[in-house]
Amino acid sequence: MSTLEKYVDQQVLVLLHDGRLISGSFKGYDLHTNIILSSAVERVFSTDEPVEMVPLGLYMIRGDNIALIAETDPNLEATFDFGAARADPIDPVAF
Repeated sequence: MSTLEKYVDQQVLVLLHDGRLISGSFKGYDLHTNIILSSAVERVFSTDEPVEMVPLGLYMIRGDNIALIAETDPNLEATFDFGAARADPIDPVAF
């Protein structure tokens, strides 16, 4: 079993090497670790503004751009107030 198989149909956060953070429902992957998310949303962080949620819809991410994939708890995320959150933007991930 592939390590990515357990994420199919789960809500995930994907950190990209350029520092972008994208959440969505994990729909599939291939042998190059390219992945597909449905209902994808990019979270843009700022110390001056609330977290901006940019809707992306159905979204494919190339495997060589992925730094990290993590399963999230949709119930816990539903209780978090992203409108009040402030954070430094995520720096690019060196590899």
